[in-house]
Amino acid sequence: MQSCLTHAQRPDPSILPSPTAIPFRLAFPSAQVIMPYLELSIRCRESEQPRYETALEDIGALSITLLDADAETPDERAILEPGVGETPLWPELVITALFDAALSPDLVLAALDAFDPGLDLSSASFQQIADQDWQRVWLDRFQPMRFGRRTWIVPWNRDLPAEADRPEAAVIRLDPGLAFGSGTHPTTALCLDWLDGLDLQGVRVLDFGSGSGVLALAALTLGAAQAVAVDNDPQALLATADNAARNGLAERLHVYPPERAPDHAYPVVVANILAAALDELAETLAARTEAGGRIALSGILDGQHGHLLERYRPWFDDLRVSQREGWVRIDGRRR
Repeated sequence: MQSCLTHAQRPDPSILPSPTAIPFRLAFPSAQVIMPYLELSIRCRESEQPRYETALEDIGALSITLLDADAETPDERAILEPGVGETPLWPELVITALFDAALSPDLVLAALDAFDPGLDLSSASFQQIADQDWQRVWLDRFQPMRFGRRTWIVPWNRDLPAEADRPEAAVIRLDPGLAFGSGTHPTTALCLDWLDGLDLQGVRVLDFGSGSGVLALAALTLGAAQAVAVDNDPQALLATADNAARNGLAERLHVYPPERAPDHAYPVVVANILAAALDELAETLAARTEAGGRIALSGILDGQHGHLLERYRPWFDDLRVSQREGWVRIDGRRR
């Protein structure tokens, strides 16, 4: 899925993770330089996006980020499996651009108007992005986390907590520079809690929409014999494979883009994506869950689950809803 795209003109460290964002980078001059920025946000239609982006680039924006204007609302729309060379967008977007903090908002707006007087600047808003060491903020935020009874996510730069340094603990080590899929978001936490409560000894698990592969890795550390990770983002597949190698799990984890994934059914299926994608993929996910198998669906905002319960009811019994911080997980058993 994609709900955020960023174009940067300089290399920089990863920023803090966004619940519905694909991995991306912003244009900070270097990991060691700390400086403030002026951020402009402006709303536009998809058809007008190239004009705004061209103008922003021309007046010297350091980075330009395109976001779904309806992100984290019931109208959020997932972008699934874009074609090679395609950059599909949303009907309504919010464009954010970073500028040198020394510039005034009035000067930025005047420059935009001078470049293209036809731009609608009425929705423009500005804020100062405080000077921070963004890498340090992320490293400090990414602490060891426990899910359920024995599943732990621990960054490589941290020592194992005493509770995780036990034979029964299932520990996944992740790169602290990772900008997505680390378990910090409620949707991932809901899925990790669910996996922790299953008996996974010797079973095969499908992680559909795997991101960094943390759910597949958790399943393997909890005893699964094999896990298959499927994602339409090549960078996500690379991150999954890298994380598996770092955790000594590469031989039991297989990664695929959707079009190359094996046409198999699995005893356990987990899909942490978005409500719109779960709706569209219902028949596929039902076919990938073997009779009597268990499924967990997440990435669902509170209020979106009613429709999905009805959507999946033809194939699944015992559908249950769990909630955390405004997000929902649905789990059930294949009929």
